[in-house]
Amino acid sequence: MTDSENIDRYFQAMADPYRRGFIERLSKVPASVKELAAPADVQLPAVLKHLQVLEQGGIVISDKIGRVRTYRMRPDAFSAMNNWIEQRQREMNVAFDRLAAVMAEVPEEKDH
Repeated sequence: MTDSENIDRYFQAMADPYRRGFIERLSKVPASVKELAAPADVQLPAVLKHLQVLEQGGIVISDKIGRVRTYRMRPDAFSAMNNWIEQRQREMNVAFDRLAAVMAEVPEEKDH
């Protein structure tokens, strides 16, 4: 899978408000599917689908002990996304620096 496809998966996983809510909860403490479903007022099958998207997106991981599946954040969950954003920020800063340099070379017009 290419870096571009990975970034697409991250942003797709983050696009849904329920999934963002699960991420907020899981960033504090691991939780079972049932624990995640309760405050979200969502049926268990829907929660499982959302969690599956987050897991495929590389944001969460799960462990199953007996009949209970517990989800937690991946330690490096946002590193690829952060790297991508930081690269865009650097490129944008370089472009603004070039613009500032060009503008500094243009003489200012004086009002008469």
